[in-house]
Amino acid sequence: MAKKKVVVAFSGGLDTSYTVMKLSQEGWEVYAACANTGGFSPEQLKRNEENAYKLGAVKYVTLDVTREYYAKSLKYMIFGNVLRNNCYPISVSSERIFQAIAIARYANEIGADAIAHGSTGAGNDQIRFDMTFQVLAPKVEIITLTRDKELTRKEEVDYLNAHGFFADFTKLKYSYNVGIWGTSICGGELLDPAQGLPECAYLKHVTAEEPEAELRITFKRGEIDAVNGEHFEDKVKAIQKIEEIGASYAIGRDCNVGDTIIGIKGRVGFEAAAPKIIIEAHRLLEKSTLSKWQQYWKDQIANWYGMFLHESEYLEPVMPDMEAFLTSSQRHVNGTAILKLRPFTLQTVGVDSDDDLTKSKLGEYGEMNHGWTADDAKGFIKILSTPLKVYYGIHPVDEERKGE
Repeated sequence: MAKKKVVVAFSGGLDTSYTVMKLSQEGWEVYAACANTGGFSPEQLKRNEENAYKLGAVKYVTLDVTREYYAKSLKYMIFGNVLRNNCYPISVSSERIFQAIAIARYANEIGADAIAHGSTGAGNDQIRFDMTFQVLAPKVEIITLTRDKELTRKEEVDYLNAHGFFADFTKLKYSYNVGIWGTSICGGELLDPAQGLPECAYLKHVTAEEPEAELRITFKRGEIDAVNGEHFEDKVKAIQKIEEIGASYAIGRDCNVGDTIIGIKGRVGFEAAAPKIIIEAHRLLEKSTLSKWQQYWKDQIANWYGMFLHESEYLEPVMPDMEAFLTSSQRHVNGTAILKLRPFTLQTVGVDSDDDLTKSKLGEYGEMNHGWTADDAKGFIKILSTPLKVYYGIHPVDEERKGE
């Protein structure tokens, strides 16, 4: 009787290593698939491949979906200046959706009977994986040994060692999830809500030789076109270039407290130089190139877009509708945003754009009006005050409002 096929979403960590070996030992034909959205180095991917075969996998594949992730998510997060709680750029959590999509697609391609992942029952990732698999591979069984068996790290390590697999799975003070859109940091001092992370907790530190640097990011229809004058056709490489520059100043560090999908509060530290810099630069350019109401409604849409992405609702039919709005809003977001970088911080300087609405000949704010007369201004103000006059004609202004 043919063995059943199972695709393991393989990161190379303890939980997925245990899953590959355990299912292999139980008679499954195991396919280890590492879905890379920009967080794995070539060395890590090579090590994953070697370990997957040692653990009993019949086949290992790397599914590189970094550019798909950009085209179908990151692009819109930049268009929307998406920051969860005005803080967190939805870093690794947004990548999980595209890792899950890649795994489901691969499972369907090889005719897998099951998909396995290493999520626990206390986090958001279990939802992101399970929901995506249920929608995109509805006939495939979902296996989660760590969650279902409530396994401890010791139990998993002991099992691996007993079957001849040895690796350094030491429980570290901090756990890291590295991705192209930032690195999340959990554990350590973050378990105490009154403490922040010390310098040693971060992976990237100040290495820049100059005390400050000017950074120019050029956008074309809202997408990064050039960095300091260097054109980038590949937007992923543009993000990586900005990360390289910003990380040398240790920009983009913060802590976020937010609501998890399952309803409890979660606290996570992160370092995300590229997202913080790109979003700040893009927002700066939009202030000059979008109308007041474009900015207002885009902020509303972007807030929901980020929330749905975080909450594992990427496949909700409303998402492409929101993407269409965000894309339309970017048709005149062209030009260069100029920033000043210093250790741990950045400063906005200005913009250079042919679409800059501040260049209007109708007037310069606080200086001179060319498109209207003094009488026009007085008449406008008089009409604008009419609703207030109507209200306070019936309800006189109270003393507190008068400031008396």
